[in-house]
Amino acid sequence: MLILLPPSEGKQPAGHGAPFDADSLQFPELNASRQQLLTVLSAVSGADDALEVLGVGKSLVAAVTRNIDLHTEPAAAAHTVYTGVLFEALGYDRLDEAARKRADSSILVISALWGAVGFADRIPAYRLSMSVKLPEIGKLASWWKPRLTPVLNARAGDGLVVDCRSSTYAAAWAPPAENTVSVAVFQLRSGKLKVVSHFAKHTRGELASHLLTRGADVKSPEELLAAAHERWKAELIPGTARKAHQLNIILPEDHAFKAVGN
Repeated sequence: MLILLPPSEGKQPAGHGAPFDADSLQFPELNASRQQLLTVLSAVSGADDALEVLGVGKSLVAAVTRNIDLHTEPAAAAHTVYTGVLFEALGYDRLDEAARKRADSSILVISALWGAVGFADRIPAYRLSMSVKLPEIGKLASWWKPRLTPVLNARAGDGLVVDCRSSTYAAAWAPPAENTVSVAVFQLRSGKLKVVSHFAKHTRGELASHLLTRGADVKSPEELLAAAHERWKAELIPGTARKAHQLNIILPEDHAFKAVGN
């Protein structure tokens, strides 16, 4: 089982520690591409129009400045650098040792800068979204797709891929459709299903946590549906030869977030 997550836009910088080591990251065959992006991002981040090119506001000047020399920035495990609703709901720090090992081996974060990283990979905090168009590179999702496809197809193999990415990051790699299930979240409102965003991030994080803590890996779309039914009302829309299956998790009208740690 492989669980795909998007990165958080905000990152938690490591307070101290050694810089990242490219050779220690998963998928070292991507290192040449990573180095190319690091070089371009450094130049862009030091230019007068950095905020405009990177699509961020003045409040993120410090984060953009950090991009200039990421080789010397302290690095930390990806599960501590990525923050936000989804990662808080997943709660890596609340997992037991066995579940953490499953997280380290089964979760991949698709990244605009790194391509893909595992939860235990040590990276610095950076600011770069997959929606950005960089000089010499172009649209990042389009640039990454031919580079990620052979590498991640080999990593996925014949196993189940649980795709919890947003559409922006899903554009960078399409896993084999027959073994992939994308996760959508809806809420009942006045008797009708409505797409939700904040609840969706939180619920995808909860689903990832549930899959990591329940024991055996799920191996098919049907087993994933059964696992989701242990916590939520859900339905499975079968895929086609070119389109992944879709797991719809349906939240009730009175749904409220569970407090973190409960």
